[in-house]
Amino acid sequence: MLADDTGAVLGVTRSAGNRRWIWRDPRLAEADNRLALALAQQANIPELLARILSARGVAPHDASSFLNPRLRDAMPDPSCLQDMDRAAERLAQAVRNHEHVGLFGDYDVDGACGTALVCDTLRELGCTVSTHIPDRLTEGYGPNTAALENLLSKGATLLVCIDCGTAAIDILNSLTDRADIIVLDHHKPDGAALPKGIVVNPNRLDCASGLNNICATAVAFLTMVATIRLLRRTSWFDDGQTIPDLLQRLDLTALATICDVMPLTGLNRALVMQGLRVMSRGERLGLATLSSVAGVKEEASAMACGFALGPRINAGGRIAQADLGLKLLLSEDVVEARALAEQLDRVNRQRQTVESAILDSAMEQAQQQLDAGHAVIFLHGENWHPGVVGIVAGRLKERYNRPALVAALTDGVIKGSARSVPGLDLGTAIIAARQNGLLLTGGGHAMAAGFSLAADRAEEFHATLNAQLSTALALPQQDALKLDGIMTLAGASIAVADQLARLEPFGPGNEEPVLAISNVRCVKSERIGKDGNTLRVILQGEDGNTRLRGLIFRAGDKPFAPLLEDRAMPLLHVAGTLRAETWQERKNLSFFISDATAA
Repeated sequence: MLADDTGAVLGVTRSAGNRRWIWRDPRLAEADNRLALALAQQANIPELLARILSARGVAPHDASSFLNPRLRDAMPDPSCLQDMDRAAERLAQAVRNHEHVGLFGDYDVDGACGTALVCDTLRELGCTVSTHIPDRLTEGYGPNTAALENLLSKGATLLVCIDCGTAAIDILNSLTDRADIIVLDHHKPDGAALPKGIVVNPNRLDCASGLNNICATAVAFLTMVATIRLLRRTSWFDDGQTIPDLLQRLDLTALATICDVMPLTGLNRALVMQGLRVMSRGERLGLATLSSVAGVKEEASAMACGFALGPRINAGGRIAQADLGLKLLLSEDVVEARALAEQLDRVNRQRQTVESAILDSAMEQAQQQLDAGHAVIFLHGENWHPGVVGIVAGRLKERYNRPALVAALTDGVIKGSARSVPGLDLGTAIIAARQNGLLLTGGGHAMAAGFSLAADRAEEFHATLNAQLSTALALPQQDALKLDGIMTLAGASIAVADQLARLEPFGPGNEEPVLAISNVRCVKSERIGKDGNTLRVILQGEDGNTRLRGLIFRAGDKPFAPLLEDRAMPLLHVAGTLRAETWQERKNLSFFISDATAA
């Protein structure tokens, strides 16, 4: 289905939105790609699939393991993580002594999933477990003394921080004489200094595991693997105690990996593939109920996790009760699970309303900053809700292809979230600003971070970011659309869509293939959805007979949408993703349009 003559489409350098179309990898443009042909023959897969895999660096002998990854092949020895053996020994000791363990998790999906995984496992092993998820507005990010003191007052003799804690040196060190402390995290530390106790974090400077791109829930999963392995070796289970089935908890690892936007390659790919299989069985009551409430009809998928389940679990931590998501993940009561799922669904709708109220103003201000020559977008407002600023930052990053920081201003303090583009390490820049005294708080990783500063230092902070990330000035205001292939309208079929689906799960490091279709006309268009912001179209080939349904989400933001609504029906090239979706036991083919240009 890949056209050898690609000039017809790629000869168009810019679309209606001034967006360039390029090959994702130059090797895709080669008509005689012998490596891809060898891969197709050796792996017994279609040429389309082989050429895409080859361009993504998959060798012929690795194709089978990529398409059907086995966790046993990808799984590392947990001991490769610095201090993992110490963490496993302390947790095994807690199990042997039936200790009370206090878990402090972050308020996002990764924190909720990691906390649920550890809580589930330790309770099954006989520990008493108390949990705490901090309120974003009143407690902020990371461990705080009051919450940890509360866990200690309940009887906890071991405190475990999940998806946080690496930077909480002073707070955690003040409690080490009252309880043992373990940190299971993946955020970059400020430097070599770490809290006292045991810190398992693949991004600590002295960790040589190479697992820098796993989320905190994956760290927690590996920690539970190491703990159970140690208990096995020391004959703990010989007296008939039940061995927890950690594979059944991979649904949590998959959900967290997807929602924390980790690269879906290597270990992460295997964890997510296996986790989605577990999720599809519907055995975790909370997720099954949330899927029903959210209207997820198909089997578990990365898309359902990222766009339906994750936002709802996150919503509680953004603008409502922070531990709603954790309670849902741990629920074993049908009535309770339904009530929690419906509450999260309502809160998510509220979150969308709050976000929409900020977004229009933020878009306008962002364009003004770019027109003024800023490399980085930095916005803040007095009436902006702190719980949605990270989402708004992500939307600005997508729209303008620049690092974006969005914050709320309250009582003279600016506090917000940041999102970056590939190749620009925003986390390091923010940590440096904190170390230099410019920020009150700050930390994160390359693509996302959090920060706070005094309002009177806003201009200085913005200038510092502009200087440190000045290479962003060379970026186009919209990233190039990277194509994986070209096909005819007649070549678009359910069979081809099913071939492409074999590359799932899609995400960073394994993006969904984007295909271009040349010389089509849009013969019908209509706005659908409650807000009328989805555009449904019918594409027709030059023969006048072949047709394909197309969809454009958030059409109001897309500068190319008017081309598809033009009643003159001009000849177009379109690019997007081809999917076969099942509805009421029937497969339907749709083309999700990413861009369009006049032919």
